[in-house]
Amino acid sequence: MNANTAPIKYIKAHNQGIATLLAFALLPISGFATDIYIPSLPDMAGAIQVSNVKVQLTLSIFLISYGVSQLFIGSVLDSFGRYKISLYALLIFAVASIVIATTHNIYLIYFMRVIHGVTVGAIVVAKRAYFVDLFEGDQLKHYLSLFSIIWSTGPIVAPFIGGYLQTAFGWESNFYFLAGFALVFAVLEMIFSGETLRTFTDFQLKKITGIYAEMIKTTSFTLGIVMLGLAYCMVMVYNMTGPFIIEHHLNFSPVVAGYSSLFLGFAWMVGGFIGKATINRPFFKRLMINSLLQVVFVVLMIVSLNFVSNLWSLIFFAFIIHVGAGYTFNNYFTFCLSKFPKNAGIAGGLTGGFTYVIVSFLSYCVVNLIPAKDERNLSYSYLVMILLSVLVMFVISRIRQKNEA
Repeated sequence: MNANTAPIKYIKAHNQGIATLLAFALLPISGFATDIYIPSLPDMAGAIQVSNVKVQLTLSIFLISYGVSQLFIGSVLDSFGRYKISLYALLIFAVASIVIATTHNIYLIYFMRVIHGVTVGAIVVAKRAYFVDLFEGDQLKHYLSLFSIIWSTGPIVAPFIGGYLQTAFGWESNFYFLAGFALVFAVLEMIFSGETLRTFTDFQLKKITGIYAEMIKTTSFTLGIVMLGLAYCMVMVYNMTGPFIIEHHLNFSPVVAGYSSLFLGFAWMVGGFIGKATINRPFFKRLMINSLLQVVFVVLMIVSLNFVSNLWSLIFFAFIIHVGAGYTFNNYFTFCLSKFPKNAGIAGGLTGGFTYVIVSFLSYCVVNLIPAKDERNLSYSYLVMILLSVLVMFVISRIRQKNEA
């Protein structure tokens, strides 16, 4: 069974340039869905009259549903195509955003965030597969290495916009913005985009399960996903705790929290650019050096708190640590997505899915064990995740030495 039983609107050659720009522009939608309302978290908790933890859970619920949906959406996209599924997902995402903006029921918001996660999963995996469908060789490698850089525009721009929307119109305006964003891109997709999958995979559960098993049993692929999860978890823990530290502990406004998140989003982008610039250097050596540098700076962050504790010191050390996280993510993301080009949808889904499952559970556990109180707690959270990264790199090193022996 496959989707090739009805007329298919294939992408037109003269629209490919614009469609490629649209695909790049939709990659950061997951960042927008999480980061735009980060400056609003404290006010959102007050308006809905729930605890900080319950509002933080809206982030974790999105990440869990986004991650889990990617585990199976890749096989659906490989069997039924990319275009229609991503288009319908944009429309459903817009409706869910409007529902969130018009309700103060936290449990309905939780459900809509599940819808957000599933639809964003379909959109992002479809757009990743778009590039593998149309490009190959060095051109494909070039585009894949841009993914984490392009994605980082979400964490950079979204909280900046969200901070101003929160100050001017309240937390609901963030979700109206998301609805408008999705509707605009849905219209552009209908005009300029189209199907890119030429060979549809039969939707046979046994065959698909075998492909999943082969990928998961590939140790380098699986450990690469773990490293992706740990890298992004550093960013997500800040996203869940930073606004409370800045607005409650340091007594700054949501606009300042938005600017801070914007600056740290730029750190992630810097890490991505450094990763792209060093893409031809020895892979393991540069990743190990990066992990050790992160250890050094998180220790300096903890020690410096005995002498200085303010917004500038917080952002300085977080910036450097996020550069390292962006560097790790860029390198392993390119590696994982290019590992299985014949099953790009499934590989992209597994990569994104497991990454966000790791991020959602680990980040929520960390913020519960080490609450969003001050810079010291944030530094301890960073330390936990960086030490786990070093441990995984050590395991990779041992496996690598064993294979070379």
